[in-house]
Formats: sequence, C-alpha cells, structure tokens
Amino acid sequence: MFKYEIIIYWSKEDDAFVAEVPELPGCMAHGRTQTAALKNINEAIQLWIDTAKEFGDLIPEPQGGRPVPA
Repeated sequence: MFKYEIIIYWSKEDDAFVAEVPELPGCMAHGRTQTAALKNINEAIQLWIDTAKEFGDLIPEPQGGRPVPA
C-alpha cells in the first residue's frame, strides 16, 4: 500500500467510482465500487512508478513522508 493521497468520487458520466492521485499526474483508475477503485488505483500507482523509473522521470515523494525506493 502506498502513502499517496487518493481521491475517490462518483462519476455520473462514467457510471463508476473514479480514483485519482494528485501527486502523480495522470494517475487515475475506476471501479464499480469504492473498494474496486481503490484496488485499481494501487495497481495504477505501481505502474506509474515503474514507468517513471524506466524513463528516468522524477517520482514525487508521498506527502506522508514515505520515500519511494529507487
């Protein structure tokens, strides 16, 4: 589990719960339930971090203070 802020909200347009991570630009996921959206966003965070590492991009530290392993 990551310590990034996660915002979960209902999207009428998507007919699903949407989860966003403001500290990781473009990192979003959705699910039919809040639990599913949370599970999916944690997978998306890992993919976001893996991709950033692959391209040598900066990985923001979670505001909670937990460093991201290099």
